[in-house]
Amino acid sequence: MSFRIGFGYDVHRFGKNRKLILGGVSINYEYGLLGHSDADCLTHAICDALIGALGYGDIGELFPDTDPKYKDIKSLFFLSRIKELINEAGFEVINIDATVVMQEPKIAPYKKAMEKNIANALKINPEKINIKASTTEFLGFEGRKEGVSAYAVAMLEEANYGRIW
Repeated sequence: MSFRIGFGYDVHRFGKNRKLILGGVSINYEYGLLGHSDADCLTHAICDALIGALGYGDIGELFPDTDPKYKDIKSLFFLSRIKELINEAGFEVINIDATVVMQEPKIAPYKKAMEKNIANALKINPEKINIKASTTEFLGFEGRKEGVSAYAVAMLEEANYGRIW
């Protein structure tokens, strides 16, 4: 069997008049994240981890922010398309581990819903996804409440569709 591991990272700054979307979940907060799409920092990091495991570049190459068709699009769409690429390449998702870094708001109440949304977009069991949260103890841009960063790793395995050997 062949395994592939990918790493993803994303960052977005806070802004007014935007919703805070992480893992496809709308979180009640005074600020949202700025970006061309819905600026879902967590989903973007996961996208990059999966794209990296495939060796297909990065999210900006596949879904450029200069393309008007991606303006304000839900980032879970990107995951659905990446799932198609994973299938076409003959792989399946083994697991995803991700960390959201922000001082506030706390995301503990939303983590299971995020895992479910991501799993649904990828058509996998939510148990294959783990989302964690961390603060920076008031250090850096996250600690100053200027934005959010997210890190993700993903493991893919070559699909064994009924092979006998």
